Amino acid sequence: MRVLILVILSLFATLPAQAQDAPAAAPAAEAGADRAWRDTTGYRFPAIAKTVADMQNLAYAMTLRDYCADARVPDDFVRERLARFSRMTGREESCQTLLDY
Repeated sequence: MRVLILVILSLFATLPAQAQDAPAAAPAAEAGADRAWRDTTGYRFPAIAKTVADMQNLAYAMTLRDYCADARVPDDFVRERLARFSRMTGREESCQTLLDY
């Protein structure tokens, strides 16, 4: 069993050395010149990463709504959490704007 683990670890140790032999990527100027091939205006649904971010924002907004509604939670704590959420979303958040989620 130890020999098998040793063999697997040695194989993974050689992977970065092999990756360095790969050809260099195209310059950024060439890649950004023609972006028409990446047009997604006809897509029915957004990218998975956007959906994941929206769902995470929704979960955080629901937690913040609970903080806003609970009088036992100190106001300073709620304001600090709203400010942090504002930095994450890029818009000014308040207890009222959480209803948008």
